[in-house]
Amino acid sequence: MPSKPSEFHPSIKTQNTNETTDRKTDVGQGGETHQRAADGQRLTTAQGVPVADNQNSLKAGARGPTLMEDFHFREKLFHFDHERIPERVVHARGYGARGYFETTDPIPDLTSAHLLQEKGRKVPAFVRFSTVAGNKGSMDLARDVRGFAVKLYTEEGNWDIVGNNIPVFFIQDAMKFPDLVHSVKQAPDRAFPQAQSAHDNFWDFISLMPEAMHMIMWTMSDRAIPRSFRFMEGFGVHTFRFVNAQGDSRFVKFHWKPKQGLQSVVWDEAVKINGADPDFHRRDLWHAIQSGDYPEWELGVQVFDDAFADRFDFDILDPTKLIPEEDVPVRIIGRLVLDSVVDNFFAETEQVAFCTQNIVPGIDFTNDPLLQGRNFSYLDTQIKRLGGPNFTHIPVNAPKCPFAHFQQDGHMAMHNPTGRANYEPNSWTEGGPRAEPETGFTSYPEAIEGEKRKIRADLFADHYSQARQFYRSQTKVEQDHIADALVFELSKCEVPAIRERLVAHLPNIDADLAQKVADGLGLASVPQAHEPRRKVIEDLAPSDALSILKNGPGSFKGRKLGILVTDGIDGGMLTALRDAVEEVGGMVEIIAPTVGGITTAKGAEVAADQKIDGGPSVLYDAVAVLASPEGVEKLKGMHPAKCFAADAFAHAKFIALGGEAKSLFTAAGVSEFDDGVFELAKKEDCAGFVEACGQLRFWDRQA
Repeated sequence: MPSKPSEFHPSIKTQNTNETTDRKTDVGQGGETHQRAADGQRLTTAQGVPVADNQNSLKAGARGPTLMEDFHFREKLFHFDHERIPERVVHARGYGARGYFETTDPIPDLTSAHLLQEKGRKVPAFVRFSTVAGNKGSMDLARDVRGFAVKLYTEEGNWDIVGNNIPVFFIQDAMKFPDLVHSVKQAPDRAFPQAQSAHDNFWDFISLMPEAMHMIMWTMSDRAIPRSFRFMEGFGVHTFRFVNAQGDSRFVKFHWKPKQGLQSVVWDEAVKINGADPDFHRRDLWHAIQSGDYPEWELGVQVFDDAFADRFDFDILDPTKLIPEEDVPVRIIGRLVLDSVVDNFFAETEQVAFCTQNIVPGIDFTNDPLLQGRNFSYLDTQIKRLGGPNFTHIPVNAPKCPFAHFQQDGHMAMHNPTGRANYEPNSWTEGGPRAEPETGFTSYPEAIEGEKRKIRADLFADHYSQARQFYRSQTKVEQDHIADALVFELSKCEVPAIRERLVAHLPNIDADLAQKVADGLGLASVPQAHEPRRKVIEDLAPSDALSILKNGPGSFKGRKLGILVTDGIDGGMLTALRDAVEEVGGMVEIIAPTVGGITTAKGAEVAADQKIDGGPSVLYDAVAVLASPEGVEKLKGMHPAKCFAADAFAHAKFIALGGEAKSLFTAAGVSEFDDGVFELAKKEDCAGFVEACGQLRFWDRQA
């Protein structure tokens, strides 16, 4: 319920076409912004019923489950779910692959889930990666959250872990999901921009939603521009329950840890990759699987009890919060391997339907209000998008275990009950399936009490403490990237008040960050900080698990070296370099002035994978240039070749130079060479260069 008038937003400027209006605002118990109707323009339902609270869904108590009788919430989600046809409203641009999950550390003491009872138990899996905001035809390297949805075809039915590559989310209550997505999607009056958050609508909304600031730290970090689906983490986001055979329950959070470490690109690379190859992530996953370099993740769980939940500084039902791994270590219990591409993109990747409500015995929900809303929304969405209630008949969505029920007819029904009985109880000899109380799914009997109100729990009002912890957990390089991202995004806002309102959140996270962003935007000073609804916990310990650079691979395995070559080079050096890369499990791509390739000094022909203007250095994790005296003169006259060199150096890549290649970099404006640049004088130098490439970047160059 709205409380006393806000002290940190006495009036809020909002853009409405070409005019700005002052709106009376209140702050709710969770710190959420409530705006009052002005000039008699009340927010109503589609039936015309005035709305009292558009920020919270109706719950049984502040931390209780969402109630289905909340007709405004159901109508709002229902209409939102049916806005697009046929592509997904969100996560429209996706790419999928098949594989398997295998249990490596059974946990029967924690859960009765059949899959997790025995070491070596294996089930088929389908995984879909995606961006959130863009349409189906958008580019892969948008700054965005990445969907990480896993469907496990278990012996007790389909279990969907529908997560993201970021462990928290923008909002605390599913009531706000339509507003969040509307704000980041194309503006309705101009239909742009798409696949971008750098615009007024998004930041206007975010500046009025302090609960989003933790997620903003993540999305402005390099987590939002991953180098590959293969090199990013996945998270279940919400708190779920494990329930064992004795009916005992523990809380659990799910983590997918990439075996090849974490890696992202820098923003300038992302922009250029989108121009050079907008299908960069798709192509990378396809080639990795086709070449037998199967992507692999470990499934980890954070398991904790009510005692921990009670003493934790934050509410474990709040989806804008995480539990640091230092507080609850991640226990690895299984592995996920992708070893097969789809036969048909539409039949599988486009038609696969993930639902958070798809769980199996031994797994259960909590009262996380965002999870409760997703459970309602996803099923409704699938019915609309896939043509009716029988979307589970599509092979990619069908269970691979035996199934039987009395559901019948409807659009696109592929199978119906056979025989006379299509109901139960019945007295027929062959009367069909029946419930099984002993082994069937039962909900954990959690005691629920509380007033029926639209409200949030008290601890939900802490919006800055974990945002501060995340920022302080980053390396200096990563912190600079966050500041740069905020400056770039807010510089695209045309309304100065929106920029200032957003920057006023930052002092509650970090004073230096606020100053950097204010300076980058040309503000005269840092705006006065918004008053936190709850006191910021300033001494939360940094967590190394939150940093990408602290969790790199330490090896060049699975990465790609781009080698720019010219006629007349030492073919032996090229062979030695290729061998050194392949020995550690890396890949090599040859770039040449023409797609026909080059001829070495001894007359050997070398085929090219890319022509220089189609193989810029942004596509590679490290680069090498091997050039003869005549060849380098030709490269120095080619703008794409000079950009290849300049970008590789600017993006802090490790660089190897052979022959006369150094003069190309000089021509490209590189005047000083550092320890990230290796000169290949003899073949033995190649191994040292490739070993250094395992660090992925020479960040000292940017510093």
